[in-house]
Amino acid sequence: MKQHFMMFAAYNQWANERIYDAALDLTDEEFGRPVGAFFGSLMGTLNHLLVADRIWMKRFTGEGDAPATLDTIVHRALGALRMAREVEDRRIVEWVGGLSEKALAGRFTYMTVTDMRTVSQRLAPALSHLFNHQTHHRGQAHTILTILGRPSVTLDLVYFQRTEEGRAFA
Repeated sequence: MKQHFMMFAAYNQWANERIYDAALDLTDEEFGRPVGAFFGSLMGTLNHLLVADRIWMKRFTGEGDAPATLDTIVHRALGALRMAREVEDRRIVEWVGGLSEKALAGRFTYMTVTDMRTVSQRLAPALSHLFNHQTHHRGQAHTILTILGRPSVTLDLVYFQRTEEGRAFA
């Protein structure tokens, strides 16, 4: 099971890098332009992804920054947001790499952000949610980039598995 999650952590990092690369030449106006997405703009969507990962990593590890709301804007500038994303992706990769099979099969307890209740659940399904959530909102980011006239970005897991880095997991 650990190898599975290591693959998703590496894929997550790879796919985030591709989204940020595709957004490099956006103007500040385009980056913040409301386009009708759940978090409004690419800025809102990418911030939400970082916020959610920080919340989950705080739950998993007991360490780090955990914003109080899911729509917190951590950074308005793409460059600063990308640097924070890269730090968080490395954190996720390293943390998953340090997990044992026993830990993955275990439980953890945390407080929810939206309705402030205590939840206890197994780690592996929660970690699956973390990566599924990333994929969901990266799809929205991809759509926003397309709306803004940028070329399509290949994000399929199978393409990652065909890269040099991804072959280790395929």
